[in-house]
Amino acid sequence: MMRKYIGQTALLLLSLNAFSQVEYAADQVTTELKSRANAVVRNMETTVEMNGNNNTVQHVKSVITVFNKNGDGQAEIALYYNKNTVIKYARGIILDAAGQETSKFSLNNFSDHSAVSNFSLFEDDRIKHFAARVISYPYTVVCEYEIRLKQNLIIPNWYANRTPNVAVEQNSYTFICKKDDKVRIKSFNYEGEPVTLSDEKLTRRTWMVKDLPAFKNEPYAPNPDDYRTYVKIAPEDFNYYGHTGKYQNWEELGKWIYTDLIKDRQALSPAAISEVKELVSGVTNNKEKARKIYDYVQQKTRYISVQIGIGGIQPMQASEVHRLSYGDCKALVNYTQSLLKVVDVPSWYCVVNAGNFKENMEPAFASMDQGNHVILCLPFEKDTTWLECTSQTSPFGFLGDFTDDRTVLACTETGGKILKTPALSAEINLLNRKAELSLDGSGNLDGIMHTTFAGAQYDNYAHLINQPEAEQMKLLKGEYDIDNINFATIKLEQNKGDSPVTTESLQLSIQRYGAQTSNHLYLVLNAFNRKRNIPEVRSRKLPVFVNRGYTDIDEITYNLPKDLVIDYIPQDVLVENGFGSYHIRIRKEEQKLIYQRKFFLKDGTYPAEKYAEFVDFISTVHASDQVKAVLKAGSAEQ
Repeated sequence: MMRKYIGQTALLLLSLNAFSQVEYAADQVTTELKSRANAVVRNMETTVEMNGNNNTVQHVKSVITVFNKNGDGQAEIALYYNKNTVIKYARGIILDAAGQETSKFSLNNFSDHSAVSNFSLFEDDRIKHFAARVISYPYTVVCEYEIRLKQNLIIPNWYANRTPNVAVEQNSYTFICKKDDKVRIKSFNYEGEPVTLSDEKLTRRTWMVKDLPAFKNEPYAPNPDDYRTYVKIAPEDFNYYGHTGKYQNWEELGKWIYTDLIKDRQALSPAAISEVKELVSGVTNNKEKARKIYDYVQQKTRYISVQIGIGGIQPMQASEVHRLSYGDCKALVNYTQSLLKVVDVPSWYCVVNAGNFKENMEPAFASMDQGNHVILCLPFEKDTTWLECTSQTSPFGFLGDFTDDRTVLACTETGGKILKTPALSAEINLLNRKAELSLDGSGNLDGIMHTTFAGAQYDNYAHLINQPEAEQMKLLKGEYDIDNINFATIKLEQNKGDSPVTTESLQLSIQRYGAQTSNHLYLVLNAFNRKRNIPEVRSRKLPVFVNRGYTDIDEITYNLPKDLVIDYIPQDVLVENGFGSYHIRIRKEEQKLIYQRKFFLKDGTYPAEKYAEFVDFISTVHASDQVKAVLKAGSAEQ
């Protein structure tokens, strides 16, 4: 055994040395690739070999040159593992600017720690991590590692260049499988076809890119997957933690999820069944039954992530959730669905790609890696209702910006269905504010303000709604970010009806808000809701993407002291274009100055050349939000 181990080590060193024989001096990188790059992938070779449905081997060789401190993260190596993902080896060398070796490293030099997230109770994933310690730039990290996955349901995606500000000299991906293995493959933003070689036993497909300049993060850019080059592979026959199956489309995948992962996890104890039946006793309407059960689940359970083994995609038993009163998104959806089933209310377990940035399932390419969250759909005949089961506070039937307006996979007994969640439109995402403030001769403000938040803005205060008043005051000062603002009273309420609204009522004061000179007082009329500017981008490459539109309406009434008169009022502003509209109106009524503002931003995608126009629009809003009225000493009767 010792002789065999020494032989394997020698072969590994030979392979690594052969891979680094090419000169990797930093000055060999072309000027075009250095431009805007913090690091460059000199060469990367990723090979995935599917030897069987429970034996997939990923082998990676990489050479990455780092130009500055901002590129350090690109040369770090993070390898995740668990009992079904085994790191066979990892080692490498570090080169200086001239391409000369300065040190070696092996798996023994990697730190090893739990990959448990800060919101997870149970996970069996761990991580091996390596970061080069260098004192000068540029430097190069040459690395080789191999990982064995005891499954093939989720084949690692390949990205030609995943990260902004990183250039690529050469990057290749080779997928090897048995000749008769049925796999579905989809490439995105890749020109041409892979090079395919076959013999009697194996088929080898290779994708390669060369000389990719670094791309920049651009403001208001679309989903990076819209423009990055990547490849997805999904075998037809698969094994995952001992669970086998077969699928070619969303319908078959959804049916497997329901039949193999969910169906047998919904048993409840007789006591639980009796309790839920009693809960809806006398209620005949299915939607009202569901409302009662949802309220029951919110009060009884809390969200805790559980990611162990097959638990990464399979929910806990409903009976366990009932007993323990906690679960992750899968478990809580499965539990709620089980309770609804007891009282004959149909529902669908739905996989979604959640996050503030909307991402859809690929409609023509089914794969298991396109979702990260689970929600519940109630397909009432005329009123489809959606439930976020991980929240103890979300209104019944309300999906916020975490899961709105995107496709989901509904997993049912008859098969998977691609559905779409309701969209929160710019008109629905409404902030409506009214304030009445009294100004004194020293520029101090005092008064009351009422604001309602609806649609995607309903959750604007989710982080402070249940906090103690002292903490709310502290957090609200950060929200408004106005010097010398103080709150005498705070009242935050949530109306969880069919059109949920968060209401904020404040009694506030702002000391020295108005700037004074010897003769005048200057009052910025938009006290609470000023739009920030956005950066200009020369030679914009990417389309302009507004992920979520919204509407803000503000009205502030300033009660002026009798010893001040208005010397100047800014003109009204009205701007309308393809991106939205902006309108401010300022008028005087007796000893009151009334400021009204409405900003409407559409969601949508626009050509890259429209970005300059978009910047002009936002700049106009930003500048107009700073307008001042000028007051001077005098008698109101003058």
